[in-house]
Amino acid sequence: MHALFADSFAALGRLDNITLVMVFHPQYLESFLKTQHYLLQMDGPLPLHYRHYIGIMAAARHQCSYLVNLHVNDFLHVGGDPKWLNGLENAPQKLQNLGELNKVLAHRPWLITKEHIEGLLKAEEHSWSLAELVHAVVLLTHYHSLASFTFGCGISPEIHCDGGHTFRPPSVSNYCICDITNGNHSVDEMPVNSAENVSVSDSFFEVEALMEKMRQLQECRDEEEASQEEMASRFEIEKRESMFVFSSDDEEVTPARAVSRHFEDTSYGYKDFSRHGMHVPTFRVQDYCWEDHGYSLVNRLYPDVGQLIDEKFHIAYNLTYNTMAMHKDVDTSMLRRAIWNYIHCMFGIRYDDYDYGEINQLLDRSFKVYIKTVVCTPEKVTKRMYDSFWRQFKHSEKVHVNLLLIEARMQAELLYALRAITRYMT
Repeated sequence: MHALFADSFAALGRLDNITLVMVFHPQYLESFLKTQHYLLQMDGPLPLHYRHYIGIMAAARHQCSYLVNLHVNDFLHVGGDPKWLNGLENAPQKLQNLGELNKVLAHRPWLITKEHIEGLLKAEEHSWSLAELVHAVVLLTHYHSLASFTFGCGISPEIHCDGGHTFRPPSVSNYCICDITNGNHSVDEMPVNSAENVSVSDSFFEVEALMEKMRQLQECRDEEEASQEEMASRFEIEKRESMFVFSSDDEEVTPARAVSRHFEDTSYGYKDFSRHGMHVPTFRVQDYCWEDHGYSLVNRLYPDVGQLIDEKFHIAYNLTYNTMAMHKDVDTSMLRRAIWNYIHCMFGIRYDDYDYGEINQLLDRSFKVYIKTVVCTPEKVTKRMYDSFWRQFKHSEKVHVNLLLIEARMQAELLYALRAITRYMT
């Protein structure tokens, strides 16, 4: 862990609060830092100041002033023109042209078409190369997802920044962050309990009920398998139901001028894909998937990045300490897959071999509200939402959930963008 902190400080010149929260899961953090370092600082198609400016544009779409401010400083540090920071209209036309892709990718990625790609690649003197565009797409998806993590974990600015304070795990006392992040925090770390004084016995019962559902589902799997028609039908039901999951405090958040100047069309936000008579065709993973298609396209146009992202996806998806709240030696794969596939379902992405009926069994309403808010409208996440799901679980487990959410989101955005690039190329 100390080596990770040293590497992070050496690469960034700071130890930010994102790193201090992610270090609950050192294996993931190492992969994350390696990927981010490569995207921002190693040889690649885009100049360094463009990379940080794209990070600003992406974080601004979700009004994430924390990330915007970090990258404003980095942008200036690598010699970026301060005038660009007065608003997107002051940046080069080439970056302004990226605004539409940034907008659609952040809020409604299923609407991305090869025409979006063609418009960027054929903009005469302001055109992007394919390699530059892949670099930009990876940066956009990385920072949209990182905004979700920042809001999902309630990360505040560092102590030397405006509004900043040091990181304190809310329910942990008498331990420094070093004590609870060494992978053996099951004894030291207190469970999260809601501010609404939910009794410990109630939240204990929730854990037991979830464990029992997992056991029953495993038995059902062993006994019978649903037909393909039934599986397709359950996906459509879950996709429809996901549209009606929203928070009671679901109100518009008005972006501050300091953030909104970095993007256009501030009123454009998340909308469910089947609302208002729109019908978006299901994205079938067996037709276009990350492993067989997206990975190789990224690696071909921006060498080594596909490998780094792929490793990060795998670590987040497979990460487990075989614990659930107070229980040990638990196989959590069913739960992790339900969370990942629910996020992809909200984006219209379907796995033919998955029974979507399991999602409703394993993810209760308060958890679904939290997932949808973090993934689709992270700027609306509240502490109450964080407290209200999995009340007996530890903070490290909730951070683990957030890692699953951001990687599933990033992969969903990448799939739509890379499919559009592939269609343009063919």
